[in-house]
Amino acid sequence: MDQFKGQARLPKFAIPKRYDIRLKPELTACTFAGSVAIDLDIVENTNFIVLNAADLSINSASVSYSSSSKQVLQPVKVELVEADEILVLEFAETLPIGIGVLDIVFDGVLNDKMKGFYRSTYEINGEKKNMAVTQFEPVDARRCFPCWDEPVCKATFKITLEVPAELVALSNMPIIEEKVNGDLKTVSYQETPIMSTYLVAIVVGLFDYVEDHTSDGVKVRVYCQVGKTKQGNFALHVAVKTLELFKGYFAVPYALPKLDMIAIPDFAAGAMENYGLVTYRETALLYDDQHSAAANKQRVATVVAHELAHQWFGNLVTMEWWTHLWLNEGFATWVSYLATDSLFPDWKIWTQFLDECTEGLKLDGLAESHPIEVDINHASEIDEIFDAISYRKGASVIRMLQSYLGAKNFQRSLASYIKKHAYSNAKTEDLWAALEEGSGEPVNKLMNSWTRQQGYPVVSVKFKDQKLEFEQSQFLSSGAPGDGQWIVPITLCCCSYDAHKSFLLQTKSETQDVKELLGSCQAGSGSSWIKVNVEQTGFYRVKYDEELRARLGCAIEKKNLTETDRFGILDDSFALCMARQQSLTSLLTLMGAYREELEYIVLSNLINISSKVGRIAADATPDLKDDINQFFINLLQFSAEKLGWDPKQGESHLDAMLRGEVLTALAYFRHDLTLDEASRRFHAFLEDRNTPLLPPDIRKAAYVAVMQRVSTSNRSDYDSLLQVYRETDLSQEKTRILGSIASCPDPNIILEALNFLLTSEVRSQDAVFGLAVSKEGRETAWAWLKDKWDHITNTWGSGFLLTRFVSMIVSPFASFEKAKEVEEFFASRTKPAISRTLKQSIERVHINANWVQSIQKETKLGEAVKELAFRKY
Repeated sequence: MDQFKGQARLPKFAIPKRYDIRLKPELTACTFAGSVAIDLDIVENTNFIVLNAADLSINSASVSYSSSSKQVLQPVKVELVEADEILVLEFAETLPIGIGVLDIVFDGVLNDKMKGFYRSTYEINGEKKNMAVTQFEPVDARRCFPCWDEPVCKATFKITLEVPAELVALSNMPIIEEKVNGDLKTVSYQETPIMSTYLVAIVVGLFDYVEDHTSDGVKVRVYCQVGKTKQGNFALHVAVKTLELFKGYFAVPYALPKLDMIAIPDFAAGAMENYGLVTYRETALLYDDQHSAAANKQRVATVVAHELAHQWFGNLVTMEWWTHLWLNEGFATWVSYLATDSLFPDWKIWTQFLDECTEGLKLDGLAESHPIEVDINHASEIDEIFDAISYRKGASVIRMLQSYLGAKNFQRSLASYIKKHAYSNAKTEDLWAALEEGSGEPVNKLMNSWTRQQGYPVVSVKFKDQKLEFEQSQFLSSGAPGDGQWIVPITLCCCSYDAHKSFLLQTKSETQDVKELLGSCQAGSGSSWIKVNVEQTGFYRVKYDEELRARLGCAIEKKNLTETDRFGILDDSFALCMARQQSLTSLLTLMGAYREELEYIVLSNLINISSKVGRIAADATPDLKDDINQFFINLLQFSAEKLGWDPKQGESHLDAMLRGEVLTALAYFRHDLTLDEASRRFHAFLEDRNTPLLPPDIRKAAYVAVMQRVSTSNRSDYDSLLQVYRETDLSQEKTRILGSIASCPDPNIILEALNFLLTSEVRSQDAVFGLAVSKEGRETAWAWLKDKWDHITNTWGSGFLLTRFVSMIVSPFASFEKAKEVEEFFASRTKPAISRTLKQSIERVHINANWVQSIQKETKLGEAVKELAFRKY
């Protein structure tokens, strides 16, 4: 049996073709009993059957053949190998080649870990109840029934449930029969099409629903807790329209007769694309007209579109192994923007795609990043790659490729890829082959440098004698040299978006003559500018020489550039400053050019950068902290005055989101006038929860603002916020409050807030929202993490949420001593599920510490900051 231990993949002696699964969950005792009959094709001589199982008790197992002999073979040895989550059955004789049936009877526990077959709790008329829910991606179907739990092992599934008669029982397919027998009912479902184990789904509980149909007759329902159906209408509308849109875009109809989407109170991820039964966190599916913010509405739309994209990209065509996870996640992320843009064009959602790109660039600028196609050697490593590389870098390189090949070519090739691989599995190179065939471009050669090596380039641009000199090198946030090289699709324009050029930079450096392009510039007007990576479609950064940078600063002030290009120049400049390739003085000077910015995506990024620079500058130059904060407050005054506190009749969705972000930022910078006004409105809200003075879009800002003045001796606003938390049953409101309470400057209150996260009042999925502590709370949070580590690992240790505790509490530090302390603490406490995150977090601390030292050496910083802080705009 030892030959099967420690392997990344299961042996392929036997191939599952069909599962007949029967489950009986006991919702009070939180256990379940089950049996599975698996039709197997035994393709090699073997005495063993090896499949996945975890946290199950095996009661019996046998293999039967329906040939004339009707023989039944009993294993001589049955071993459940916990470390590898495999079940090994050893037989005395060699199993006959051909089709047999493997029967296993088992039972298990409805766990509270939000994975496998688990329990979630809800209240009906003040009484607490359990529901049973599945979450199988990536490798947790094995916790519900023994199976070949690998994406390539596709089969069909026939599911039968025995459940309390009054409950709703859902699975991937429509119900074909329901038999009531006293208090229980037996529910049978249609057999599924061929699919992977991680997409099987079951939910049992008490629910209401709203229903609609697509134009071609697919029944779509949104299920939610009793009494919340109105909150499901928006997601229902998005789902119906999106299914119709994707049917056209992929040129293949949705494959199942129904689509259910259901809000689960306890759910670790945002949502899960189970075939025909998509499960969601409540915040990602439900939208309340009165109490949800514009940002919540947008999240529901993009998450629903993302999950429905998976019905094609993931469910119909599935990655062959987790190395190709990005095929699922990168595509679903990219195409969710396509759908949302089609449904809500006024949201200008493609401009917000830049946030995805930036998050990908941030993670991939670390030495401890990983390639998009990442080797997976054990199931325990998979959770950690559900990250910004697989989702956001994946989506960004797809956008870059689509931009290079052209939208029509791209769509046509994609449709042929889906047709060719429907109901089976694919690897990254299969997609490249389809795109290469459809476009005639060398896609495989072009894209391998982006998916098989980690990192990305920074392209340095110098202007000399009417020529542009380009040079690429690997960008690392640490400032260290890297040795990667890419085929980079370069786009550029000069003085106008009509004068543009594109080429592939395939070598380390290249010179391009731009004399003709520059002909469109007005000679000597000072308005000549050159922008590289037009509209930020490429996954790389650009470093301009000083003259080009200064001209771009003028172009920003004169509003000559699009919002996406204004975003890109700022984002690259910030990254270069962090990597110590540009001074903080020059970054702050550039930021000054954005003082009249009103576009959502640019201002939102300006706010994020201001907050990070504010923190690092406070570590590096405490005596300049107040002046730097004052500069950031001045920078936001123009937009704050334009937007005001109250929503305006007919204003855009983006202005509604921006108001909340600008006011929240001013609260974090402790701007007195903002804190006063927030306090007034918050107290009006405490008197009357429906007051128009505190609409949902500015609630987070008000909560953060009142926490800035909370202290041990003045804690009434903190207590009031907890009271609001306890009274609301809207998850979005609860997470808004959790995200605000640790922003307080008083370490004693922060400790209270962190301890509150570990109480039964906070669902374990939501605790990570409360880890956003103020700068004054960093040491308190670190001491708390060490103190509570055993409790935290017992509660969150078997899922990806544990990584958030590490990254959110460790990453903000900025000293080498702290990095060493963190390393020493985790030396005896690390585990495979957090090892990558831990290395990345410690690397970030080193980057911050080096950045602090570099800022301290800037001789002219003090003068520049004082000049910027008190400049009258």
